[in-house]
Amino acid sequence: MSSSTTVRTARRRTLRVAAAALVAVAGLTLTACSGSDAGGAKSAGPAGAGTAVESSGTGSSTGAQGSNAQANTKADVKTDTKADVKTDAKTDAKTGTKTGAMGEQSGSAHAGSGGTAASPVRTQRLADGISKAEIYQLGDQHYRAKIVARGSVLATLETKGHDDGLDANDMFITLTLDGQVHSWMGGGHQGPGTFTLAGGWTAKVTKIGELRYRAQIIGHDGVAATLETNQHDTGLNANGIYIVLSTGGVISAHA
Repeated sequence: MSSSTTVRTARRRTLRVAAAALVAVAGLTLTACSGSDAGGAKSAGPAGAGTAVESSGTGSSTGAQGSNAQANTKADVKTDTKADVKTDAKTDAKTGTKTGAMGEQSGSAHAGSGGTAASPVRTQRLADGISKAEIYQLGDQHYRAKIVARGSVLATLETKGHDDGLDANDMFITLTLDGQVHSWMGGGHQGPGTFTLAGGWTAKVTKIGELRYRAQIIGHDGVAATLETNQHDTGLNANGIYIVLSTGGVISAHA
């Protein structure tokens, strides 16, 4: 074999080895790329699924927690509101009941001291022979007289810092500051006008308004007292002379 043949043969072998090496490298590269792609696809797939599941799980957990928190909040609000309402209702009911009871006791005490006494201090027959006066003491110089006939209360007189009087169908009644009741029949004078009364008194009666009359009680030294009706009759003890002036302007006196 010649030297040139040997050289060509060696070159061919070198080329073949190089080609084989290139093929091997290409195959490895393709395999590596395929593996990488497959790995990437596989890793991307599970990773994506894992992320989705994890995200879904987190969302569900968060949603559940939010729902639970909302439910708990509603339950707490309802429970607290009901408890507060019940507590407030009970408190208000108890407070209202106690306050009402105290108000009733206070009202009863007030009625007892300044209202109607439990029983009259005495009962007195009046001038008409039918009616009677039930006299109650409400305080110092404070008396009330109920005029009763056949079981019915016809009228009430009360002293509040002054005497009181009544014209009960031409029966005149006075109640004085010391709780004395005096009654008589007739003897009235229709005002306005000037009239001579029992005991030497003179009464000058004037009309000052609807159902309002004024009577000046005049003695030797001038005007000694003044009676004035204000929607109700009035009376006076003038040194033992009892005088009544009615809302109709009728004046009467009795010793």
